[in-house]
Amino acid sequence: MTIRPLATYIDHTLLKPDATHAGFERLAAEAAEHGFAAVCVPPAWVSLMAERLAGTAVRVGTVIGFPFGYVHPETRRVESLRALADGAVELDTVINLSWLKSEAPWPARALADLEDWVRAVRTVHPDVTLKVILDTALLSEPEKIHGAAIAIAAGADYLKTSTGFGPGGATVEDVELLARVAAGRARIKASGGIRDFPTASAMIAAGVDRIGTSNGVAILAESRSSAGSSTERFP
Repeated sequence: MTIRPLATYIDHTLLKPDATHAGFERLAAEAAEHGFAAVCVPPAWVSLMAERLAGTAVRVGTVIGFPFGYVHPETRRVESLRALADGAVELDTVINLSWLKSEAPWPARALADLEDWVRAVRTVHPDVTLKVILDTALLSEPEKIHGAAIAIAAGADYLKTSTGFGPGGATVEDVELLARVAAGRARIKASGGIRDFPTASAMIAAGVDRIGTSNGVAILAESRSSAGSSTERFP
């Protein structure tokens, strides 16, 4: 069993609309210092992150069709290509939530259309890491299951719980549900409301491979002050 440092689970995130240049500079410096898996920033800040994190192992990620998923497939494609040109290697895109919630019992054509909205991002580059955001707090259980299945069929590398802009964030129950649906075909990213070490630990125990949070530094500090340094490492 591979043992990983806690930092390698964390996507160090700054997506607040009032975030400043100084905030993004600090984000990049913290990510490099602590060895986080990735940063996740708005498209406008990708080039700065790529410049600041060059030569480190920290991956640069951004959001596409964010935060509501309304963006047309062709617009998603253009957004994605620009992000890659600016230095992003991970793309977090929101499924078309409005269509997903409108199409029950999901006739075949509607499912194909929803897949196309995700596949517009998947096809921009074979090596890009694609995370599909479901915003589970807005969905019923059947919608979560169908949304996850659509994302996997369209080539998602990760199923991601939340945008952080919805009415709620990640829950252990949703992580476990998505992991069951994925059945090893995609990994799970929990995001939204993960602000402390116990919550992060619970998400990892439930099966996540990544955690999206703006509190990564505090979570690491809390882990180090917990009983024993071994709390920083996870399978």
